[in-house]
Amino acid sequence: MFGSIELAAAPQGQGGGILGLILPFVLMFVIFYFLLIRPQQKKQKTRNAMLSALSKGDKVVTIGGLHGTIVEITDDIVVLKVNDVTKLTFDRNSISHSVNADA
Repeated sequence: MFGSIELAAAPQGQGGGILGLILPFVLMFVIFYFLLIRPQQKKQKTRNAMLSALSKGDKVVTIGGLHGTIVEITDDIVVLKVNDVTKLTFDRNSISHSVNADA
């Protein structure tokens, strides 16, 4: 009676061991890398390139949706001219995108 319980409890012929445990985690990491991490890195790289290419006179839109023209720009601060009188100061990272003259 005890012999049959021991045989049923101890699986026979199970191979792979640690490889069978690690392989699913490696596959999940590869899938996450190509679906989430890599596209986010590419997006961040293009955003950083756009922010570093900003210069005086560029028309931009802030994250809050404010449209303006760059009057002054430093390493971390941008001054936007909203209309003829109003100038607003923003962090450089608050710029969402640059607006082309064609659009």
